[in-house]
Amino acid sequence: MKIRTDSRKVKKGDTFVALKTLNNDGHTYIEDAIQNGASSVVVEHGLYEVDTLIVNDTKEYLIRTLKEEYYEQIKDLKLIGMTGTNGKTTTCFLTYESFCKLKKAAAYIGTLGFYVNGEKIKDLSNTTPEINELYEMLLFCSKNEVEYVVMEVSSHALAMNRVEGLEFTYAIFSNLTKDHLDYHLDMKSYALAKQKLFSKLKENGKAIVNIDNDYKNYFLLKENNNITYGFGEAEYQILDYDIHVSGSSFTFKHNEPIQLETKLLGKHNVYNVFVTAIILLEEQFEILQIKEILKELKAPAGRMDTIFYDTNRIIIDYAHTPDAVSNVIGAVKELNPNHIYTIVGCGGNRDKTKRPEMARIATHLSDYAIFTSDNPRLEDPNDIIEDMIHHLENKNYETITNRKNAIIKGIQMLENNDILLVLGKGHETYQIIGKEKIDFDDKQTVLEII
Repeated sequence: MKIRTDSRKVKKGDTFVALKTLNNDGHTYIEDAIQNGASSVVVEHGLYEVDTLIVNDTKEYLIRTLKEEYYEQIKDLKLIGMTGTNGKTTTCFLTYESFCKLKKAAAYIGTLGFYVNGEKIKDLSNTTPEINELYEMLLFCSKNEVEYVVMEVSSHALAMNRVEGLEFTYAIFSNLTKDHLDYHLDMKSYALAKQKLFSKLKENGKAIVNIDNDYKNYFLLKENNNITYGFGEAEYQILDYDIHVSGSSFTFKHNEPIQLETKLLGKHNVYNVFVTAIILLEEQFEILQIKEILKELKAPAGRMDTIFYDTNRIIIDYAHTPDAVSNVIGAVKELNPNHIYTIVGCGGNRDKTKRPEMARIATHLSDYAIFTSDNPRLEDPNDIIEDMIHHLENKNYETITNRKNAIIKGIQMLENNDILLVLGKGHETYQIIGKEKIDFDDKQTVLEII
């Protein structure tokens, strides 16, 4: 593909499109693109020494041009798009892995990177990449005869039209809880951004919607073929579930009761596994095959990642919203440990409204909490922690700004049949401090300490 929006990736003969994004303006990098070999540029203003096309909106130009030139090559891919505050990564990666185990050519695009047929192709800088990068990946999938592409579709991506012009075989809604209000400002705007995915279904596409979430009606659009799931009155209804030492099991009803088992822990993971099962059933796979595959699957990296330490467990998880923190602590409570200790922080330059709520939940549901630094970015980590604890009534906590020291203290507290939760960063192998990415991996840090 010869259309580029990143000047660093421009090669001789490419066209550079100067996009305006949330934190950047591509017009700043036009000279870099020309130096790297761009033979033409598409801009909203200015004239340059190469062929220059001036348009009103470079994003609209990009969407239209990509569709005209490349959509025919990718239109037969079965795109499965999932949106929601929590559960996207786990559900999408489980679904992708299930297709691979069923010997179907499949791809995954999301927080963990770009995977095709069991191989990681590359890391991604955004959960849902910019649309030209998406097209590159989808064209790669098409050339490799991929049938299913399972994608996490973020609210930012939908608001910024990163999937504009694509048509989905399935659109899935997991849940909506407080997050990203620094960008969307209120929950209604957040819901409406996510709702956009449900207007992008193919003619025979299906919308799979969690009936248990308060925001469900935003996603049950009357023009769609809607499939509901959850504990409430739904087409796919969970009747009961059980959490045990080696995972979870649950029974659901779709025409008849069916029981499924999984190695994943917790009620929130029952939802995640259930969505994977629904997609496989809707794709006409046999229930016996589905049962066997779901029994084998493990959680993706950094999702309830468990390390056994004497009689204790240390669990690494990406939980970084109030609801996710509540879900993870709720899940481990069902294992009946003697004590639950929770290490958690909040990201800098992000939604500040969730900070006190996360601290309240951590202290309310855990025996003890340690508040520490996450990815402080351009904020002072001590200011972030102060935002968390400012009006906190519970006193069962301490603050240790240095994340490694916080983990050391948490491990030192473990005695017998206790659980230490290290939350917020999951699979990430870095901390963002200022504008730098510093090497830091929660799991590796734990393993080095123990």
